[in-house]
Amino acid sequence: MSTAKARDRSWWGWGFVDEALGDEELEAVADVLARRFPTGPAPVLASVPEVTGLDLPPVTIVPPASLRDLCSEAPGDRAAHTYGKSFRDVVRSLAGDVAAAPDLVVRPRAEQDVADVLEWCAGAGIAVVPYGGGSSVVGGVEGGAARGQFAGVVSLDLQLLAGVVEVDRTSRAARVRAGTFGPDLEDALRPHRLTLRHFPQSFEHSTLGGWVATRAGGHFATNYTHIDDFVESLRTVTPAGVLESRRLPGSGAGPAPDRLVLGSEGILGVVTEAWVRLQDRPVHRATAAVRFPSFAAGAEAARSVVQAGLFPANCRLLDPEEAAGSGGEGSALLLLGFESAMFPVDGLCRSALERCLDHGGAAPQGIRSSSTEGAPGAWRSSFFRAPYLRDGVARLGWIAETFETAVTWERFPMLHAAVSDAVHAAVGPGGGSLTCRFTHVYPDGPAPYFTVLAPSERGRQLGHWQEIKDAASEAILSSGGTITHHHAVGRDHRPWYDRQRPDLFAEALAATKARLDPSGVLNPGVLIGPVGA
Repeated sequence: MSTAKARDRSWWGWGFVDEALGDEELEAVADVLARRFPTGPAPVLASVPEVTGLDLPPVTIVPPASLRDLCSEAPGDRAAHTYGKSFRDVVRSLAGDVAAAPDLVVRPRAEQDVADVLEWCAGAGIAVVPYGGGSSVVGGVEGGAARGQFAGVVSLDLQLLAGVVEVDRTSRAARVRAGTFGPDLEDALRPHRLTLRHFPQSFEHSTLGGWVATRAGGHFATNYTHIDDFVESLRTVTPAGVLESRRLPGSGAGPAPDRLVLGSEGILGVVTEAWVRLQDRPVHRATAAVRFPSFAAGAEAARSVVQAGLFPANCRLLDPEEAAGSGGEGSALLLLGFESAMFPVDGLCRSALERCLDHGGAAPQGIRSSSTEGAPGAWRSSFFRAPYLRDGVARLGWIAETFETAVTWERFPMLHAAVSDAVHAAVGPGGGSLTCRFTHVYPDGPAPYFTVLAPSERGRQLGHWQEIKDAASEAILSSGGTITHHHAVGRDHRPWYDRQRPDLFAEALAATKARLDPSGVLNPGVLIGPVGA
């Protein structure tokens, strides 16, 4: 059984129920926030609504008899599939706002079930929202806005369509069903001494199909950063038929079919399985934590490391405020990590460290062989707990949000200043904090990731969040960045994505959707289309 399904998952917030912050912990967090931002409104702990008390909209559709045993209209299922896990989603769920709930949650057990559901919904004018782990933080799995334009809304949950079907050890590849959660995938590959080596922050709570549909970014900072790099071939069910690409190590035969599906966010079809490229499991590791007098100095060092072709697995730069909890002691902190399945990596780590020292860095702890000790270990622990803390801040009536992008090196200083100014202005006089780190680094630019924490007046939480979100997004786009590096577009990023993409490309994408999804029922309003446009 899937680890992600064996434990209870929160219907309203991130992750597992037993890992959420309890009321006593949140009271302690409230005290910290009140001391840190004394001019802001006092944090007030909100209770979590019981599913039995939710005012769910009435079910407006009836499935055909052949599909009835795949469908659920249970309140718990409908509530849990109403939203993803963005800050906005959490706040609405805490308020008991489930007006966007789907009519039915449908769980196909085989690919033919997917085809049958799409045929039924296309013929009946029912919107279909593909759903993997439900960890979207950009409104990617919310179908409520389509309710007025369609006969109903179905959440197509792929979690039963799971498992590693086949492993090709010779080519280091595996055929994996789309509903497979990250931990289950790695558990199945471990006996073969192989790994996909794709670890997004949502690893425990997201699926292979979701990674493909959203072009998910993984934990590693260089080389293989996105799921794109691992996809060998895809099989996708569309209302017009099955789209399957050939397994190949590479090809120059026209535009790649897989690229059509990667990042399509469920508007063209439903990914049912993929062949993915694997790697031998690493056994050699080396890490270092380097302090810098400023974030700018650390950025120059990170650029030097990646442009030298050293390509560390981790090259995560934290600004002084974010580094404070990881032993930064008022300095910016660059966390370096190297790993290999074949050879020791101390020499590579030493070369990267020398470049950092040339840029004014200091590494008092030198090189270590573990990423779970010292500053890297402290940061890693806080990284995986961050979504639970965000949910707690939401319960306290405050704002905790993140914005991520990618930009070329020469534009980064301007983007960093523009986002900082815009967010601080939007946060307002109540005070707040904004931190920045690099999640990924490329030879031509970094992927900055901003985190804002701010007090908010009661009743103004979502409106205030939207003002901050709008300000940050405008600053990112106007400074030459992308509206998203690895969180996908969904519905939350749609206004800025519409401006980032070329108009002619939007027309071509719409024509493709019209061919593959003639009735327009698949995830309406995402990427293109009339809902929310």
